[in-house]
Amino acid sequence: MAEPGHRLSARGRGTTERRTLRLLRLLLWAGTAFQVTQGTGPELHACKESEYHYEYTACDSTGSRWRVAVPHTPGLCTSLPDPVKGTECSFSCNAGEFLDMKDQSCKPCAEGRYSLGTGIRFDEWDELPHGFASLSANMELDDSAAESTGNCTSSKWVPQGDYIASNTDECTATLMYAVNLKQSGTVNFEYYYPDSSIIFEFFVQNDQCQPNADDSRWMKTTEKGWEFHSVELNRGNNVLYWRTTAFSVWSKVSKPVLTQLMYKWAKPKICSEDLEGAVKLPASGEKTSCPPCNPGFFKTSNSTCQPCPYGSYSNGSDCTHCPAGTEPAVGFEYKWWNTLPTNMETTVLSGINFEYKGMTGWEVAGDHIYTAAGASDNDFMIVTLVVPGFRPPQSVMADTENKEVARITFVFETVCSVNCELYFMVGVNSRTNTPVETWKGSKGKQSYTYIIEENTTTSFTWAFQRTTFHEASRKYTNDVAKIYSINVTNVMNGVASYCRPCALEASDVGSSCTSCPAGYYIDRDSGTCHSCPPNTILKAHQPYGVQACVPCGPGTKNNKIHSLCYNDCIFSRNTPTRTFNYNFSALANTVTLAGGPSFTSKGLKYFHHFTLSLCGNQGRKMSVCTDNVTDLRIPEGESGFSKSITAYVCQAVIIPPEVTGYKAGVSSQPVSLADRLIGVTTDMTLDGITSPAELFHPESLGIPDVIFFYRSNDVTQSCTSGRSTTIRVRCSPQKTVPGSLSLPGTCSDGTCDGCNFHFLWESAAACPLCSVADYHAIVSSCVAGIQKTTYVWREPKLCSGGISLPEQRVTICKTIDFWLKVGISAGTCTAILLTVLTCYFWKKNQKLEYKYSKLVMNATLKDCDLPAADSCAIMEGEDVEDDLIFTSKKSLFGKIKSFTSKRTPDGFDSVPLKTSSGGPDMDL
Repeated sequence: MAEPGHRLSARGRGTTERRTLRLLRLLLWAGTAFQVTQGTGPELHACKESEYHYEYTACDSTGSRWRVAVPHTPGLCTSLPDPVKGTECSFSCNAGEFLDMKDQSCKPCAEGRYSLGTGIRFDEWDELPHGFASLSANMELDDSAAESTGNCTSSKWVPQGDYIASNTDECTATLMYAVNLKQSGTVNFEYYYPDSSIIFEFFVQNDQCQPNADDSRWMKTTEKGWEFHSVELNRGNNVLYWRTTAFSVWSKVSKPVLTQLMYKWAKPKICSEDLEGAVKLPASGEKTSCPPCNPGFFKTSNSTCQPCPYGSYSNGSDCTHCPAGTEPAVGFEYKWWNTLPTNMETTVLSGINFEYKGMTGWEVAGDHIYTAAGASDNDFMIVTLVVPGFRPPQSVMADTENKEVARITFVFETVCSVNCELYFMVGVNSRTNTPVETWKGSKGKQSYTYIIEENTTTSFTWAFQRTTFHEASRKYTNDVAKIYSINVTNVMNGVASYCRPCALEASDVGSSCTSCPAGYYIDRDSGTCHSCPPNTILKAHQPYGVQACVPCGPGTKNNKIHSLCYNDCIFSRNTPTRTFNYNFSALANTVTLAGGPSFTSKGLKYFHHFTLSLCGNQGRKMSVCTDNVTDLRIPEGESGFSKSITAYVCQAVIIPPEVTGYKAGVSSQPVSLADRLIGVTTDMTLDGITSPAELFHPESLGIPDVIFFYRSNDVTQSCTSGRSTTIRVRCSPQKTVPGSLSLPGTCSDGTCDGCNFHFLWESAAACPLCSVADYHAIVSSCVAGIQKTTYVWREPKLCSGGISLPEQRVTICKTIDFWLKVGISAGTCTAILLTVLTCYFWKKNQKLEYKYSKLVMNATLKDCDLPAADSCAIMEGEDVEDDLIFTSKKSLFGKIKSFTSKRTPDGFDSVPLKTSSGGPDMDL
């Protein structure tokens, strides 16, 4: 059932489509009243005040104007009031007031009424208001142009009471309104545009019929109901255009030219065959051999090309069933251009007023397609390929980390003598095409690949413009763009040019293809699944053989499903003296950084805004950059459609709120700078990526920077190897977490060449983990029998986290006074002991001396016959005086001297003998 305001039509390929576009409550803000012309009429009766109204004439060069009376209906009355001097052109009333033209003064509105001041509002659409015009045209002209044009006469904007609705068929309907503003103003309108199968444009032209290039003319579809749109208007004449155009890539069917050679003049025909020397059109109908079909198609009996059924493949001739253990690699591969494929369409878009001209923009030429002449040199020659969806191979497990679902590769060439441009655009779910890449000037034959990351209906558009300048004549028709081949992989309902091995699963009916678990590759010989080795990732688009498992870079490891390499915020660096361990977990959250302000040619200020996510999070990309232009008018708390990208590092262009006038800044043109982590190392070069140390101020602590290396999947014309990003993580103990980010001093936008981006992240969390080598012990003196051992960090402290300082250790100790007393006591005891020992040994030596003396004396009597006696010549009755020499009262020194003198110089002992009479000694 159609909603109110909907209309149904059957056109194009015979299907009925519902298309809706509404326009409600047009609000036009202008500086002053509109300029109109004055009408006159024949003299009849004197005009009453109710039969005329006042208007102002156009302002002259001095800024003056006149107030004149204008009859409501010319020719009914006469004798109008004479013109009087009007207010100055810059005069206007405020909101809530109105200009009383009778006395030319501002007066307040009556109770229950309101005034917009210098503006006018249209919110009643019972009929087309005065000043509006609605036109229609057919922009898909063909051989029956006259008939088609006639069918569009009723396809106009139709008032519907409280809104005005456009047509819903394939015709172009234009709603126009002209206004002359005495000062700059704005136009605001509310619209409802849910159906993207038609194109809705709003643009403004000045009195020179030049569009305003500063405002976007392509309206966004409304997904949350009615939305507002506002555009600035310049002083002077402004013509407002609301235009809708139904455009379907399925509405045109190319005519095959496979069996007969046909010659036709290229459209539009820009030459004359009647002039002298002109070449005549060759006769058509000559039979030629049929050219081959594209891969995946086969030739029927009537020489047409039809797709091979699923499960088979072909090289453009006959279909062959895929062998056991293989599956078809479905897609579209176009390399023979005998007719434009049914899912492709070509047209021409005017470069002046952006109208579709209903003519062919690209022609087929056997092994390539090329751009036609067009109507003018600045027209856009457009060709579009629509893919209904994608079907990843059955043998490949769905991978939430690897977003690639398909890829498109095409080979092209441009030959230009001036500033030509070739645009490649991608549209998702029938939304407005987004430019992906642009090539300017002549480009040799080359290949370009675009990664598709969303499984949805996708359109690919190539647009070629010879020059951006409007030329009255066509001077550069020899400037052309050529496309030689287009290859799209994993297309839903596509065809196959070859079959690839698959993983086999046994069943009752035999073996069939199945999916391998995540992180498993397919063995080509056995058809079995094998897990990738540790620290490797699997190429999702080629999971065959162990060579499909790619090693991870230094400092990284694989995730659980072997889909990507990531760093878990842990890093180690070995040196000859010690091992440095790092933990960057405190830096795992996303951080943002804005570059210095830049300015457009018109003075508009903007910034390059970067979002970075360093490590952790199981390898998930955490940085998000958004294009929120379409979300600016959505109330807070509600989400709207916006284009966003997710990466490790991304960049967006930010226009601050003070420039846009909105509460939030405008974020646009998001770009991914880092899709894959290559590795983490202290080396300055890795995998062809270099992080020059001279881009930043040198480190001064002697700890090398740890560098994270990333690559982006986006390959552009200027960045043939894709973009790359390096993040230097530097130990800065004085900068608390998260630290500070900085850009190279010589490259304020983070890059010096547009392809390689560099960042410096300084933080205390970037220092090595603390170890036993980072502290030392301080032992205090012994105080009151207690001694303390304190552990402190070495200065400067160049570590963070890790081990903690040991607790202070307290031990019992003795003071120096105690040990002095102990020493004196020990010395005294030792002296006493030595004295006692000396006395003891002296007494003992005395006894030994006596015995020795006796032995000596006995030895002298060996010649005597009698046994030895105790004494010689001892008279009877006398006492033994043997001990006299020992008992005589002598000093210790004397005794020692006596003892030493007993031995004669000849070596014999001399013993003095005492006579009994006490006389002199006698020798015997």
